[in-house]
Amino acid sequence: MLGEGLLKGLAETAKNFAGSFVSKERLITVQYPEERHPLPEASRNFPFLVYDGADWEAGLRCVACQICEKECPPKCIYIEKSKDKKPDYVGKMQIYPARFDIDISVCMSCQICVEVCPFEAIKMDTEFELATDDRFGGLLQDRKQLAKSNEYYHAIHPTEASEVDARLAEEKAKVEEKARAAAAAAAAKAAAPAAPAAPAATPSPAAPKEGEGSQPQ
Repeated sequence: MLGEGLLKGLAETAKNFAGSFVSKERLITVQYPEERHPLPEASRNFPFLVYDGADWEAGLRCVACQICEKECPPKCIYIEKSKDKKPDYVGKMQIYPARFDIDISVCMSCQICVEVCPFEAIKMDTEFELATDDRFGGLLQDRKQLAKSNEYYHAIHPTEASEVDARLAEEKAKVEEKARAAAAAAAAKAAAPAAPAAPAATPSPAAPKEGEGSQPQ
């Protein structure tokens, strides 16, 4: 029948329109910002820096390796290394970022920085309401603005964050086990009694040369 598809489409629209007066599930429009759809776990917008513990500055996972800065396609990440070191999540002394800025007006949300980070220090946020009237200062976020806790990471990406925590815990356990084994080996070596020195060998008398020391016949 000519126009049958058009009639079916109009009927579906009319059904949703009439049903929206009695059923909230049929409402198509969300009254933003008072109402919001829940964001899916896989959603991503701009990067943020993960820190562990209560102190964002002491707990930053970033060690200023600058891999993300080098791999960033639009070059919107700016990092300066510190002059001193602090222990990382496994207790190893590491350099940390004295400066870590991201220009979100340039960021293309490609997630390459997340993929290349070997320390699980940078992840993608779900926050998108970042508009400001300050074109330059307001859209350049420093490390304090970018720093967000591991608990926040678990809240927005629970599956991914749990996998990361399990991997980091496994790596930390391996490092600690290796350190314990090295300490035990050093303690055993220190406790072992020193081996007595071997006595010096007494030199044997040299055999007389022919014609020397022999009795005349």
